Amino acid sequence: MPSQPDFDYREIDDVIHGRARLAIMAFLSGAGAADFNELKARIGGTDGNMSVHIRKLEEAGYIRVEKKFSGRRPLTICHLTKAGREAWIAYIVKMEALMRPDAAE
Repeated sequence: MPSQPDFDYREIDDVIHGRARLAIMAFLSGAGAADFNELKARIGGTDGNMSVHIRKLEEAGYIRVEKKFSGRRPLTICHLTKAGREAWIAYIVKMEALMRPDAAE
């Protein structure tokens, strides 16, 4: 039987698929927004590592980064964008298609 068109691993969004970015997107898909320190604590990354991954998601338009102050302390808040939510849903759909037992038939 020919391969299903949904079974094309090359269509997986590489921006989301990286482990830390996947975790950021998963967390924000439920929370909608989170500050940098909360994301870092939940995901377990370093400041530098998290900054790189957040920047990549921001450049893709998947998150919006808001910088402000809380008192005298800088505060970075990451918001999931509409494009980010759509990309996340498409990613989940693609992964589900790849994991279906009948997908490779």
